[in-house]
Amino acid sequence: MVLKKTILLLFLSLHFGLFAQKKADILIKNGKIIDGTGNPWFYGDIAIRKNKILAIGNLDYMKGKLIIDAKKQVISPGFIDVHTHIEGDEKITPTADNFIHDGVTTVITGNCGSSNVNLKKYFRMLDSLRLSVNVASFIGHNDVRKAVMGASGKQPNNEELKQMQALIEKAMKDGAVGFSTGLIYVPGTYAKTDEVIALAKSASKYHGTYTSHIRSESQQVFEAINEAINVGRDAKMPVQISHFKIGKPFWGKSDSTLGLIKKAREEGLDVTIDQYPYTASSTSLNSVIPSWALENGEDSTIYRINNPAIHQKIVAEMIVDMEKRHRNSFDYAVVSDYKNDPSYNGKNISEINLLRGRKATVSDEIETILDLTKNGGASMVFHSMNEADVVNIMKYPFTMIASDSGIRLFDSGVPHPRGYGSNARVLGRYVREQKVIGLEDAVRRMTSLPAQKFKFKNRGILREGMAADIIIFDPETVTDQSTYEKPHAYSTGIGYVIVNGKLTLNQQEHTGIRNGKTLTGSTSIK
Repeated sequence: MVLKKTILLLFLSLHFGLFAQKKADILIKNGKIIDGTGNPWFYGDIAIRKNKILAIGNLDYMKGKLIIDAKKQVISPGFIDVHTHIEGDEKITPTADNFIHDGVTTVITGNCGSSNVNLKKYFRMLDSLRLSVNVASFIGHNDVRKAVMGASGKQPNNEELKQMQALIEKAMKDGAVGFSTGLIYVPGTYAKTDEVIALAKSASKYHGTYTSHIRSESQQVFEAINEAINVGRDAKMPVQISHFKIGKPFWGKSDSTLGLIKKAREEGLDVTIDQYPYTASSTSLNSVIPSWALENGEDSTIYRINNPAIHQKIVAEMIVDMEKRHRNSFDYAVVSDYKNDPSYNGKNISEINLLRGRKATVSDEIETILDLTKNGGASMVFHSMNEADVVNIMKYPFTMIASDSGIRLFDSGVPHPRGYGSNARVLGRYVREQKVIGLEDAVRRMTSLPAQKFKFKNRGILREGMAADIIIFDPETVTDQSTYEKPHAYSTGIGYVIVNGKLTLNQQEHTGIRNGKTLTGSTSIK
């Protein structure tokens, strides 16, 4: 009798255990599943329990606390934005609305050589704050160099090089996914290739990736691409070239720049690229000023601008640079944020120059640029690429999609629209309307390709047991709404976003949930 009761209790325990396993926290029904691998979509359901995918397939037997009817829309992994700059934005807008509305569940910051140097402290802050998106970070060359050498243009001695290497190694141990450079920015622009290679080797020891805003994206673009490839070759590490583009005077030559990437891969080097799907870039106004004039910081820069002889040299060099770029005005350079006079926001340098009573000449426009620089500088949007090259670069199968954006503060300034709509723009304009790439391939570029590159082992693909970073979007209506004139507009057509198993976007409304995690490199000691 005791044995029978024991068997019955065991049977009931197993029965209720199996029944419990068939209950999900979130059950997504009736969707076209694009799993992130590039394979064709298939109809199916997805069950989520806690922060993981519980089951995929025909789940008619499954019950869920929350059921979402996907209505034959696409269910895909959450998008991974490999190139962002969120430092300083986290506490202002921790809900990261611009990313969430664009389907992004993970961002990588610390790009272009700019990062927190103490990543252990930074990650702890993020863990305490909790954003709505997951965050990973590079360790940035510019900030490491500043920590050791300030904004000096001199070359490091052996002791300074060792100090920089030590900071990079510590950051890698603390969870950085790699080492980034911004070789047009101070002080990274002063570094020779040997310095970059020596520092990259410190990240390579810990299986990091080298990512670079290369030294030139126009006149010396070919040399700059080769430099990035050579860093990867000599440091024996993967390479990611950031916001891959080509400016004047080489419009139409993207076949040649892509040829360098293809050649490197044929040699066995792991080289990939990312792009934002726009013909304008965005960075500081300082980027058009000769780098030597920016050495040692703002006070030194202002001194040089105010010194008549040095001022004349700066102007002369900028005029020559414009001639090399085949440009006869700065009408391509639009102010996105000038704190000293917000009425300039949205106007180009040529317009501002005329407002200040100057003549419509390159030399006078340079004077206007130098005036703005002396008064705190400005964030800019530069209309510097052409559409044919953007499309050609997008066709390359190892091009990821990135925003190169921070967390946008809604209605602040006139920023580049890429911060609101990069992914939706690809899905709407380049997949649906122009058919530049296929839908499944576009999703792969935004999910499994970056996850593989940066070693996010449990993200980027829809599989049982993987992290539940999932979005649902309508491929027939997904659209970027942000424009250069009116940038503050969220993407539409992405109805649901789930981050680590929590519903963060519900019928295109942010729920306020902040369930993002810090994602660290494979050698993290956390």
